Amino acid sequence: MTTIAPPAPKTSSRRDSWSRRAPLLPALIITLLLTQVPFVMTIWYSLQNWNLLNPGRRSFAGLDNYQQTFTDSVFWQSLGNTAVLTVGATVASMVVGLVLAVLLQKKFPGRGIARTLAITPFFVMPVAAALFWRSAIFDPSFGLLGWLTDAVGLPRVNWLSEQSMLSIIMISSWRWTPFAMLVLLAGLQALPEDQLEAARVDGATWWQQFRGVMLPHLRPFLELTALLLSMNLIQTFGEIALLTAGGPAFGTTNITYYVYLRAFQSFDYGLASAYGLVALVLTIALALPALRLLSGIFQQEGRR
Repeated sequence: MTTIAPPAPKTSSRRDSWSRRAPLLPALIITLLLTQVPFVMTIWYSLQNWNLLNPGRRSFAGLDNYQQTFTDSVFWQSLGNTAVLTVGATVASMVVGLVLAVLLQKKFPGRGIARTLAITPFFVMPVAAALFWRSAIFDPSFGLLGWLTDAVGLPRVNWLSEQSMLSIIMISSWRWTPFAMLVLLAGLQALPEDQLEAARVDGATWWQQFRGVMLPHLRPFLELTALLLSMNLIQTFGEIALLTAGGPAFGTTNITYYVYLRAFQSFDYGLASAYGLVALVLTIALALPALRLLSGIFQQEGRR
């Protein structure tokens, strides 16, 4: 005759659960201190009238800084520049990264070396990359683009002053294309070969295989790449600071650089904190639909 053991008391199971979680508490406390304390301090600063150039006039400003944020035309211009830079560099990085991933997926002699060279720009420091592009690519007298325009009979262009936003998009795309290529290449390597073989047996051309087999398979990888690229490109700072300093006429000032100008050139910490919080709210509002879409795709893939 078998006997059924009585269930363990709930108190002991709770004690065991907390004993397993206890080693994680120090890391959780440090993470909260490092992330939430500065966030709360930023909220408090945004409610202050605090300019280091007038240290004796610090006072509680209420929502005045937020009101000034919504009436500042340069702030909205910087938001528009952020959108143009983020969308332009994301699309360019994904298109070039997808082409490189498809090419480097094929087997050919020296494929390992080609892959290593293709991801090299991702490991170059932003400051070094900006200085290299300023002298070797964009310089109207000695740069590569000046030589190319001469070769096709076009006049030389001072890229950093005449096409400043396009220049920032080009260098940002150059830096982030290897990241897009790596994610999409991983997606292509996970593509079952039998699906492509079945398409070839049915007489599908390469374009039909790409459109009917590869792209549907790569859809979650494309969504993930677009989301991660956007989250990183919104924070672009080094290229703008070194190449254009936000100019001409705030033409390349994104929201990150504008907050920097307010905080460390105007020394208006209260207003800069309000700008940063409004930009954070707008960024989260734009990112949430993408995160929900991506979560839905992953859940759908997990049920397969």
